[in-house]
Amino acid sequence: MGLLDLDAFFASVEQLDHPAWRGRPVIVGGSPERRGVVSTASYEARRFGVHSAMASATAARLCPQAVWTQGNFARYREMSARVMTILTDETPRVEQVSIDEAFFDVTPGRFSRESPVEICRRVQARVAELGVTCSIGLGVNKTVAKIASEREKPRGLTVVMPGTEAAFLAPLPVRALSGVGASTAARLERMGVRTLGELARVPDAALERELGVVGPRLRVRAAGAERSVVAEAAAEEEVKSVSNERTFAEDLTDAREIEQAVRSIAGTVGRRLRRKGLAGRTVTLKVKYDASRGRTARRTLDDAIDDDRAIADVAASLVGSLWQPGERVRLLGVGVSGFDDAGPRQMSLFGATGEADAGHGREGLGRLTDALRERFGDDAVGYGRDLRLRGRTSDTAPMHKSDF
Repeated sequence: MGLLDLDAFFASVEQLDHPAWRGRPVIVGGSPERRGVVSTASYEARRFGVHSAMASATAARLCPQAVWTQGNFARYREMSARVMTILTDETPRVEQVSIDEAFFDVTPGRFSRESPVEICRRVQARVAELGVTCSIGLGVNKTVAKIASEREKPRGLTVVMPGTEAAFLAPLPVRALSGVGASTAARLERMGVRTLGELARVPDAALERELGVVGPRLRVRAAGAERSVVAEAAAEEEVKSVSNERTFAEDLTDAREIEQAVRSIAGTVGRRLRRKGLAGRTVTLKVKYDASRGRTARRTLDDAIDDDRAIADVAASLVGSLWQPGERVRLLGVGVSGFDDAGPRQMSLFGATGEADAGHGREGLGRLTDALRERFGDDAVGYGRDLRLRGRTSDTAPMHKSDF
């Protein structure tokens, strides 16, 4: 199977659309002055040490001459769809795993008599005609294909022949394996394991004691013995959660400010839910105190909701379990999930007392606000809480799904 990985995708699209930026360092991300984060850096910027997920302030110090842009996610999705069409022209088995990556099945004889290498070269040529480039890894399973795709970038084609997986993986550091983060790598290092070859030789019992059930699975993957298939794409991607989060240019420290921010974020989530025709029972609040430390709390309700105020009330009630006076808040996020068999709650026009249901009016207000924004733009109508947050949040555009 193969793994196609688009090279510096967001930055490449920006250079395609802005000829004057070609050959120059380009950074897609938020402002250095507002706690932005780098989403993607062109290869010209990477030569200065800039990389994805780096703080924009750090990237600006490393590469002060870079061209900065917040990006255009609609344009990136359009280009991604065109690339996926190229893959489906070659094989019916394509499993897109992110906006810039997809596994595809080119097993010899399964869908074509052609060599998988020739198919991959044709795919790369067709992608290049779009104005961007990709790197491809070929291997017997997803782990090998994924790692192979990262070996030679940009425009790389790395083939790991059947039977050579263990030798290919053995010298690589354990962090090369997806799913092995800093914490797992540190625990493995305490066991004297630094490379995938060393990991492949550790007894399952020892790994299970240290890492739980995931340990033996990592060993199988490190040995190149994983069994995996390219899943057929679903007719429509299932939405598991809808969320929104904001990083603040200056930490929040006041309880009222935090609650107002939570309610503003909840309003965005409510609008997204209604746009998708969804309602959910579980509300999640996420708080980050600094770049590396954060917590989440959630509450599951009896009824599904999509109303701004109802979501905000639940999220605000969770603040006390995650924040204490004196703590600084760098990021807040609100999410709604639990959509299975949870259609929108049917509001009765009259409650038990015969009075109009107060929630009915709130839901009507929310939908009226949606309609006004849809027709006249997001700034056509707003709440005081939203106005108070303007200029106080990071301007990093949401480039990826942020379900939590």
